[in-house]
Amino acid sequence: MNQLAGATSPYLRQHADNPVDWREWNAAALQEAAARDVPILLSIGYASCHWCHVMAHESFEDADTAALMNENFVCIKVDREERPDLDAVYMNATVAMTGQGGWPMTCFLTAEGEPFYCGTYYPKTPRHGMPSFTQVLTAVGETWRNRRDEVDAAAGQVAEALRQQTAGLPDAGVTIGAELLQHAVSAVLKDVDGQHGGFGGAPKFPPSAMLEGLLRHYELTGDLGVLQAVSFTCESMARGGIYDQLRGGFARYAVDAAWVVPHFEKMLYDNAQLVRVYSHLARRAFDTSAGAGEPLALRVTRETVQFLMEDLGTEQGAFASALDADTHLEPGGPGVEGATYVWTPAELNGVLGALDGAWAAEIFGVTTAGTFEHGTSVLTRYTDPQPADHERFETIRAAMSAARERRPQPERDDKVVTAWNGMAIVALAEAGAAHGHPEWIAAAARCARYLLDTHVVDGRVCRASLGGTPGAAAGVLEDYAWLALGLLALHQTAEGEWLAAAQHVLDAAITHFADTDTPGSWFDTADDAETLLTRPRDPLDGATPSGTSVLAEALLTAAALGEPDPAARYRQLADDTLARGAVLLARAPRSAGHWLAVAEAAVRGPIQVAVSAGPDGESGWAATLTAAARAAAPGGSVIVSGVADSQALLADRPPVRDTAAAYICRGSVCDLPVTTVEDVRAGLLPPESA
Repeated sequence: MNQLAGATSPYLRQHADNPVDWREWNAAALQEAAARDVPILLSIGYASCHWCHVMAHESFEDADTAALMNENFVCIKVDREERPDLDAVYMNATVAMTGQGGWPMTCFLTAEGEPFYCGTYYPKTPRHGMPSFTQVLTAVGETWRNRRDEVDAAAGQVAEALRQQTAGLPDAGVTIGAELLQHAVSAVLKDVDGQHGGFGGAPKFPPSAMLEGLLRHYELTGDLGVLQAVSFTCESMARGGIYDQLRGGFARYAVDAAWVVPHFEKMLYDNAQLVRVYSHLARRAFDTSAGAGEPLALRVTRETVQFLMEDLGTEQGAFASALDADTHLEPGGPGVEGATYVWTPAELNGVLGALDGAWAAEIFGVTTAGTFEHGTSVLTRYTDPQPADHERFETIRAAMSAARERRPQPERDDKVVTAWNGMAIVALAEAGAAHGHPEWIAAAARCARYLLDTHVVDGRVCRASLGGTPGAAAGVLEDYAWLALGLLALHQTAEGEWLAAAQHVLDAAITHFADTDTPGSWFDTADDAETLLTRPRDPLDGATPSGTSVLAEALLTAAALGEPDPAARYRQLADDTLARGAVLLARAPRSAGHWLAVAEAAVRGPIQVAVSAGPDGESGWAATLTAAARAAAPGGSVIVSGVADSQALLADRPPVRDTAAAYICRGSVCDLPVTTVEDVRAGLLPPESA
């Protein structure tokens, strides 16, 4: 019997009506496989995955295929977003066996969880050299029954190879310093696509962590070539179809090199990271071609924040995981990718009239030939209306947005993931502080309060919740790291006991995730988590930064904000962690974008700004100096404001002649306090901008 109806994952619930006898991953399912002496069929995917839906419709909803699955296997369904630990283990196995990975992921395991055959999507019928899913099921079942010795031998070999892959980063004999950072940046810039921005060819994913790292390098060196690479990539993405030109927000990736045609799913983790990048870039960009005098980077920041709040916001004040790639045009029918978003000239004319429809088609790149399927076009925006046409353009865009809202909409994965909400907290707090939007900071605080109230139980962090109910999956390293970093961002921007909460989360991470044999090395799962085939740890930055590199940033930030004793401990751990990550910057910098961002901050201090308020407290001139610092300081800087001696960074730092003063330090070296906006900016802006 299918057992997914009570799952906390929306993805698993999508499969609750399948005729497949799905189980969740648990000890009982593995024991059932042993008792029946059948292999496990493990299917891993996620709610907004297009090909996951295709395989489900073709095979998992088919009664004959389900009968074959149920008779010969114990079938387990896993949401990769809820169980990233399982996903990491079996993705490594899939890549090792096939040379590539992806979702849906289909693995066949022994009852001990050892994989012996892995793949991804299998079609209903054979095509393009791929066997059908039923052919795979039949072959695996026959091999299990008739050639069991070969199965056991293969499973054992794969399991041993996977265990060997989980060793920590080697000591490569390189150290974090300006020379290593310049090497990493130079290596990355060689791979920039000079025609379309980004790195490499299709498909193209937003290189969020790398953009943040490069931007910090520019902010601290003044290298205009680096700024150009970041600005060009950000503008190319923002003007392409990967960006939603009507409601804001980015799709997960583009299938082409020019960012025109997206894979339409929208992930919280992409958009949270990109809010951080674009909001930081908006402090450096002075292009006003976006219309009405607003820099493009600031417009994208504002619109993407609006997307987070309106389209991903939950009733509890947190943020949902994703919007689906597909739209179901008919209830129960197959999903159609992109159906909500694409347009034809005739559809524009029907909504706007012939005159405005033709004008909108020109601005948004809607052609009769189309840029997507069946003569439809994905909206792009390679030109902006003239300032005099700004009001007309916004009226048209509002009408198009309203018309699109009347179409069938993609489903939303309402699961609240701790790590991704931590990213949103960081982004909203930093963007709100830098650009004067207290409502963004308030949204970050609401989200943080929900996570602390619901996702932290007895000092431990859970991975996800649904509808205010926490799930059973334990938090992994990235959950602890991003939550701590979000709380530290709020400590710098909002009233509350955020610092103490961040320290509690960090201390729990140190206790349960550290490799005690190798200082600075960390596992992705806790020491008391479920025992899997291997204990995962992956230090590489990908679509999301590695838990280890984010923990390094949280430790570095906490060290700058804390009292001397805990600060010294956090700083030593941060330095040990960065020392381990140096090998990635030396040998694999394209996979070390967030490592670069953290290392840039660490090598320069990090920069700390403490604004000591005068007799007026937080108001008046202190607020002016603080706003100037937040607009000028490089990413990764630590900025606080308050009365003297109210916290560690303000200890023994009084106002100057009863006037609010800013103390700017780099590590343990401090400038003289300054009392003017001009001096604050001069002390913080990149060299050529001061």
